[in-house]
Amino acid sequence: MKKIVLISSILFALILGCRGVKNAQKKNHNSISTTKITKPNVIVIMADDLGYNDVSFNGSKQIPTPNIDRIANEGVKFTNGYVSYSVCGPSRAGFITGRYQQRFGFERNPQYDPSDVNMGLPQDEKTIADRLGSVGYKSGIIGKWHLGANVKNHPLNRGFNEFFGHLGGGHQYFSNMWTIEDSYAINTESQSYRTWLMRDHKPVDPVTTPKYITEEFADESVAFVERNKDNPFFLFLSYNAPHGPLQATQKYLDRFPNISNKKRKTYAAMVSALDDGVGLLLDKLEELKLDDNTIVFFLSDNGGPESKNASDNGILRGAKSSVYEGGFRVPFAIRWKGQIKKGVFDKPVSSLDIMATAVALSGAKTNPAKPLDGVNLIPYLNGEKKEQPHENIYLRKFDQKRFAVRNNEYKLIVIKGRKELYNLENDISETTNIAKESPEQVKKIDEIRKAWNKELIDPIFKGLVHLKKKR
Repeated sequence: MKKIVLISSILFALILGCRGVKNAQKKNHNSISTTKITKPNVIVIMADDLGYNDVSFNGSKQIPTPNIDRIANEGVKFTNGYVSYSVCGPSRAGFITGRYQQRFGFERNPQYDPSDVNMGLPQDEKTIADRLGSVGYKSGIIGKWHLGANVKNHPLNRGFNEFFGHLGGGHQYFSNMWTIEDSYAINTESQSYRTWLMRDHKPVDPVTTPKYITEEFADESVAFVERNKDNPFFLFLSYNAPHGPLQATQKYLDRFPNISNKKRKTYAAMVSALDDGVGLLLDKLEELKLDDNTIVFFLSDNGGPESKNASDNGILRGAKSSVYEGGFRVPFAIRWKGQIKKGVFDKPVSSLDIMATAVALSGAKTNPAKPLDGVNLIPYLNGEKKEQPHENIYLRKFDQKRFAVRNNEYKLIVIKGRKELYNLENDISETTNIAKESPEQVKKIDEIRKAWNKELIDPIFKGLVHLKKKR
């Protein structure tokens, strides 16, 4: 009799246990898990010169981006997401170090010069790959580098374990145009667009990489995840699309029969190809059951240069290179399934926060002498912290003598000493300068600007702008 009672008790406990597991699984499917994941994988997908209004999660009706939208819809869309500069190279230098790049003199797009180690990211600055590598991560970058063409600035010498891409600021999209084998044997920007791709330190024969370059990078991102699925990894999928030259295959052009403007049609096709690549990567994460253990960020490196590539910044004023919102307010989203609440986050965030978030979650150390300018976003996204992640968002353009400082809802712009003030909550398009009506706000934010500026240094190398002047 005792045996029967004991067996019955065990069976009853097992039934309750199974129900408990099922209920827990069901609950976790619909809410945030309380399980703390140690050393989550980190993926950053960065588009190049993408317009603010050219993803459908930001309202685009002309260019569907269903896969990019998965990141925003299954995670958090940032409506006030900024990068640290309004052109490519400095913006990427800020993201990859987690520090305003003016602190170390990277304030211009570098010239392509393999002979000059100083033409790029300073050797004493640490990258996100350096930091994560110190706690066991395998790091890879696929696509555009643009942080120095000297071999000492090669990604594998800046913390990364794998590299597949090009060293310069842009590239031809079709392999038949990749006619220069040695990336170190040239010294002009135009030549750098025609180099063979590199795998680690070796040039890759274009015969073996025949696909449209955006597809090559997408395939490589999937292969990277496959290779590193059993280790914590960091992947920087650094697309050069939709940066010029405007080139697309017929496959993607055919998706936009209703766009009559040739430039806009080609641009839309390039964005669509990028979106396909994002989909392949997300599908691979799902297939390998890495979704819950992988943080995925998506953003552009700066605003769209509307007149050059037919991008669309929507209601934002200005474009790439500008101190207005269209220059450095970008499409920005994060997904971490089961760990952050889905929704929309309206407070200002920065690309500098990516490094700070990854470091905090991985347990990596930073240098107190060179503190990060970003913050760990996760407590803000989950409501543990109610205040704004950033009271101030800064931009300085040394050569143009221009500044922008966003302080809460107000934004001060200084152009060669002339001051403009906008209330972004009421006037996102920066149409009405209220500087005369709000002199106290102007004075307050200008003092903040001056204090920040004292922490910065002048640019340490000449940029592409100086080559243009020579011509």
